[in-house]
Amino acid sequence: MRFYNDFVYIDEAIPGVRWDAKYATWDNFTGAPVTGYAVNRIVGTRQMSSALRDAKRKAEELGYGLLLWDGYRPQRAVDHFLRWAERAENGVTKPRHYPNIDRKSMLSQGYIAAKSGHSRGSAIDLTLYRPDTGEMLQVGGHFDLMDRISHHGADGIAAEEAENREILKTLMEGCGFEPYEREWWHYTLIDEPFPDTYFDFVAI
Repeated sequence: MRFYNDFVYIDEAIPGVRWDAKYATWDNFTGAPVTGYAVNRIVGTRQMSSALRDAKRKAEELGYGLLLWDGYRPQRAVDHFLRWAERAENGVTKPRHYPNIDRKSMLSQGYIAAKSGHSRGSAIDLTLYRPDTGEMLQVGGHFDLMDRISHHGADGIAAEEAENREILKTLMEGCGFEPYEREWWHYTLIDEPFPDTYFDFVAI
């Protein structure tokens, strides 16, 4: 591995975990692979991977699996988001990812940041799925939907969807993570090893 010894590929640290690194693909709010994502794999600190291993075990006890979308995010990827947000709207990803705001307001509304907690290596974006069918639990909105409906406690979602969000939240909090109020899928390790360091290496 060509990155710091304190970081690991999550799929190597947690055998059997499922992932889809969205920012290494065309399936994300920018509509293209993002600078800094050289491979479709999830990276994180050893400490986070250890906590996620516990979360995976507890999820399995409940009959679920973990599906990971993003972990460590290099600063150059964050900078890519900021440049993209300043470009003229082309409408390609707006209907799916930010239907009720314009892209230039993503920073002020807290959906992207000039310094992301992901760059410290101990934040994870994830959901739950059913191993028997492979289907994700219904939670009332998809990953990177930049809208009030993605907030914890949001109105306008079904009772079952709210319950599924709470299952994920309770699971993650029980394994040492804290939620981000605007994104039901985003959790950060409370006892993160690099709380003040924003990394910019590319994992290849």
